Amino acid sequence: MSDRTAALTRETAETEIEVTLDLDGGGDATVETEIGFFDHMLESFAKHGLFDLTVRCDGDLEIDDHHTVEDVGIALGSAIEEALGDKRGIVRFADRRVPLDEAVAEVVLDVSGRPYFAFDGSFSQESVGGLTSHMARHFLRSLSTNAGLTLHAGVDGENAHHEIEALFKCTARALDDATRIDDRRSDTPSTKGEL
Repeated sequence: MSDRTAALTRETAETEIEVTLDLDGGGDATVETEIGFFDHMLESFAKHGLFDLTVRCDGDLEIDDHHTVEDVGIALGSAIEEALGDKRGIVRFADRRVPLDEAVAEVVLDVSGRPYFAFDGSFSQESVGGLTSHMARHFLRSLSTNAGLTLHAGVDGENAHHEIEALFKCTARALDDATRIDDRRSDTPSTKGEL
């Protein structure tokens, strides 16, 4: 198997980010964004997707959490796209449903190279810790746009902590499924010959 890793930095006037990613890891994560609940979600994403992930972000949290969450989504999406390379041999499509107590999340995705994001649902509380709940949706939009994913996601529940956590776990499981190498395939999974 080829080396499916990426390491990148992203620096703007609002954030400074370093990301390393191994798609074929064991779920190890080191995350420092200064938003505790967001760190927990990224660690959960790595654990349940079996990705080795390092994220370090110094963002303008004195303003709010928007730039940090959005830019980490951009950087992580770019790392996924880089690590996938020509996408030769991947499964490509995946769908998952993941419960967490009363909450349930659903994700359907295509590693298509054509970014599209749709979301169905809402969050029961405005924030969890230092993370504004709707930023979970925005993170997924940034991730899918920069990774080149068609991603349809939905969530239902009564507790925003559980809703967001189920959503991150579900996305990770679906992404692991879709990016897995299919030993029966040696080409890129598209009649066009590329993704």
